Amino acid sequence: MSTPTAAPTREQQLAHLRDRARFVRTETVRLTRIAGAGHYSAVFSCAELLAVLYYAQLRLDPARPDGPERDRFVMSKGHAAIGLYPVLADLGFFDPAELDTYTRLGSAFGDHPDMKRIPGVDFSSGSLGHGLSICVGMALAGRLSGLDSRTYCLLGDAELAEGQVWEAAMAASHYGLGNLVAVVDANQLGIDGFVRDVMATEPIDERFAAFGWDTRRVDGHDVGALLDVFAGLPHSATGRPQLVVADTVKGRGSARMELSPDWHVGNLAGVDYDDVMAELAAGLAPRESR
Repeated sequence: MSTPTAAPTREQQLAHLRDRARFVRTETVRLTRIAGAGHYSAVFSCAELLAVLYYAQLRLDPARPDGPERDRFVMSKGHAAIGLYPVLADLGFFDPAELDTYTRLGSAFGDHPDMKRIPGVDFSSGSLGHGLSICVGMALAGRLSGLDSRTYCLLGDAELAEGQVWEAAMAASHYGLGNLVAVVDANQLGIDGFVRDVMATEPIDERFAAFGWDTRRVDGHDVGALLDVFAGLPHSATGRPQLVVADTVKGRGSARMELSPDWHVGNLAGVDYDDVMAELAAGLAPRESR
């Protein structure tokens, strides 16, 4: 007779989530070397978000990736897909060995996610600004179908300069989509420089609140805080849509990349590759408040 396995303590759970965030970063570096170039810093800022969402929050079944009762996740900042692929493989959506084909001719795994070829991907994103509109449709369809599921959308703060985002925000409130959760990875940088200089989007929470959303703000690199925020979201098919603004640092985890406009796309080679991998293995150093 088997002995029931004890549930993990909170500290064990947090340690696991930190480990999975580190896994996201190291796999991103490894896969980028296969490709020859890739998006490091946009993944590094949302590594904890991916860890908490996929290992603690989203209701998913890798054996039934298209199960109608599943939660939906749309990575509107689709260029960060290289950080999502290892998570899906780790959870059993497909063989992890397939990751080694990343960006090779004929591979399902490119710079942006392909919903028709990759199990667990709900939308082929990449053209910035479209994700929230797609999620409004998913959330509304879920409610009309009587599904007890949520739809999650991960956006970047620079992406909020797209007008379609605000049309979607207005529609979500109008239709009372309480089953919709938007998560903004507020990492402060876009490909053209600092968000505050290119097209300021702050205060993000206040702007969404003005559109009728319930909003929360959290340190996006604190897995405990993220866990509590997501666990505390009301779960209802109707009501106000939910926004979580995660304050992050683009490139978090690598000193050379943190808040550097030069690493939106890049390629580590030789000793630089080894140095960053060692840095990531050592774990995140404490960071000063912004």
